[in-house]
Amino acid sequence: MLDYGTYLNCQQLLSAQKPLTELCNGDELQFQIVHQVEELWMKLMIYTLVDVLEYMQQENTLRVVSLMKRVTFIQRMMSQQLDLLETMSPKEYQQIRLQLGNGSGQESPGFRTLLKMPEDMWQVFEAHYLVGRGKSIEQIYDSQYSHDDSYILAECLAEFDEQLQKFRNLHMFLIQRSIGLEAKSLKGRAVTILENGAKHRFFAQLWDIRSAMTNTWGQAYGEIRDSISESQNETSGCPFHSSISK
Repeated sequence: MLDYGTYLNCQQLLSAQKPLTELCNGDELQFQIVHQVEELWMKLMIYTLVDVLEYMQQENTLRVVSLMKRVTFIQRMMSQQLDLLETMSPKEYQQIRLQLGNGSGQESPGFRTLLKMPEDMWQVFEAHYLVGRGKSIEQIYDSQYSHDDSYILAECLAEFDEQLQKFRNLHMFLIQRSIGLEAKSLKGRAVTILENGAKHRFFAQLWDIRSAMTNTWGQAYGEIRDSISESQNETSGCPFHSSISK
């Protein structure tokens, strides 16, 4: 094998899927590769987030922002890859399910690890960018808004949370398309139990502040206000009707 293949360990990598002669149908190779690639992307994401935690502790904001941009790219690619699995017919996926034993995506080692990381991310952010600087979420978003480091990091966390929610929601659509949302999972539980996970917000304070700001704005300016188009028509007349009358 040439150096390129040796460096990438291609022989082992390409033998990690079933031999072609053992595939249950033409889609099983795709199914395995997509999920294996997802695990690799999650491995890189987890590795990157470990660095993010370290740089957040150092308050090296520029480095954190660069790394979180990488994480966002990975999350988006993971979501896009799900489209490949929608090219399977429900019939062919039923055949693939026979090969899974009692396994399901909820057992993904990468995803299970990933779900544990937001708690650590929030604790470090809170210690170094909120409490350590005498700030609150309300202050950095509203009453003392200055688009500072604390705000930038908060938005990085919000983006990470949003992309996780999008991935989980897209996974729900994939399930709906392949086996139906009312079906039983391989462990006998209704697939709809996954909907709770898809609605989960890891950084709830970052979403709640937006609602609080909007409600405060509504109290000050009115939740329902006069239409600007109607008020303009009343004061100046409708220009369309005026041009017709001429």
